[in-house]
Amino acid sequence: MERKLLHKLLTWKDTEGRKPLIIRGARQVGKTWLMKEFGSTYFSDLVYINFEMNRTAKLLFEQGLDLARIIQGLEIQLGKSIDAKNCLLIFDEIQECPDALTSLKYFQEQLPEYYIIAAGSLLGVALHQNTSFPVGKVEFLDLYPLSFSEFLEAIGEKSLASLVSSLDWSLLSPFREKLIYHLRTYYFIGGMPEAVKTYAEKQDFFEVRVIQRRILEAYEQDFSKYAPAEVVHRIRMIWNSIPSQLAKENKKFIFGQLRQGARAKEFELAMEWLRDCGLIHKISRVSKPGMPLKAYEDFSAFKVYLLDVGILGAMVDLDARSILEGNRLFTEFKGSLTEQFVLQELITAGHTLYYWSAERGVAELDFILQDQGTVVPLEVKAEENLKAKSLKVVAENYPDTFPVRTSMSDFRKESWMTNFPLYAVSYLAKYLDLERPKS
Repeated sequence: MERKLLHKLLTWKDTEGRKPLIIRGARQVGKTWLMKEFGSTYFSDLVYINFEMNRTAKLLFEQGLDLARIIQGLEIQLGKSIDAKNCLLIFDEIQECPDALTSLKYFQEQLPEYYIIAAGSLLGVALHQNTSFPVGKVEFLDLYPLSFSEFLEAIGEKSLASLVSSLDWSLLSPFREKLIYHLRTYYFIGGMPEAVKTYAEKQDFFEVRVIQRRILEAYEQDFSKYAPAEVVHRIRMIWNSIPSQLAKENKKFIFGQLRQGARAKEFELAMEWLRDCGLIHKISRVSKPGMPLKAYEDFSAFKVYLLDVGILGAMVDLDARSILEGNRLFTEFKGSLTEQFVLQELITAGHTLYYWSAERGVAELDFILQDQGTVVPLEVKAEENLKAKSLKVVAENYPDTFPVRTSMSDFRKESWMTNFPLYAVSYLAKYLDLERPKS
């Protein structure tokens, strides 16, 4: 199973003046696999330290940050020497050893020749607990669940994935039905590596759902194990409300839906805890689709999505047949799944997302993003519905934007907007770049 982040790791390895690298991502998105795969492929040796399991290594860091002593201690424990130029040092679950996190600063300053990658499922949480963080001394990469393109490659459709990335619309058209089938399948499977691997090997939707439920149980256990006791109940309330929040026509997160009279202030810590763990994405409203979007951010209004479309389906126990074959009762929630999918694809592609709504609520756009000076209002359609009233409102009032509707329909360029197929939405930035006038 290939992950696109491997190419970024290789760029990091070959960059002069590189710093220790931290990979951020939720539990079970494949951080450990990625680091080990990178180490075994591009280095002659790797040293893997898991601070959750390796008590000896943890003590080495806790007893002082003399790096020569730490390296010597690791070599004694491992029974081999560590060659700085040919060995990848992996520090996993680094949030369990705050001193190891602090040591990254000294590795960057004193021993920059060492290749070090660190990761931790709850690293974002640890950073808010007075840990001495090596600000400016490390680099970051974010790992998310597998994208649709990575999913296609994992199930043996590498040529099809390559074709989608080419944006050759005339050649893609004959494969539209096949792509839509795989896309609907991805809505059920999602991008959690274990779920994708199981589907690729067994084609068994039931087994995939068992894995997804197991992942959900692990997240629930993390709430109790790692979150402050006073916010655990609120974390669960937010987490369990997300599917119903997304099922509403207006998907703005409403605290009053958690319980009568609930206020935002009561749930701030719980919301941030889920966000720091990488389990949710919080998308703010902008009051105007203008440049730069950040200047028009409205922090009081936002939408909340999960980390993975397959996990969303598992939370509501949505069966595969309803997604693959269609079900009249499933019509409304289909829009929620589609929005979740588009959000994942665009965030994985590196975009910062917002949404827009008119002050009086007469129009709302699912997403809005900014790409190299271009503001892109984006309307999401679950099927081939070509109505786009809200998009039309923005196009008429803000003519300098680049309106896009994404749906199951083929690529279509109209006078005022572009219809972009859902299966290719992760390549939206590539398309925009092709459309820009060349200087």
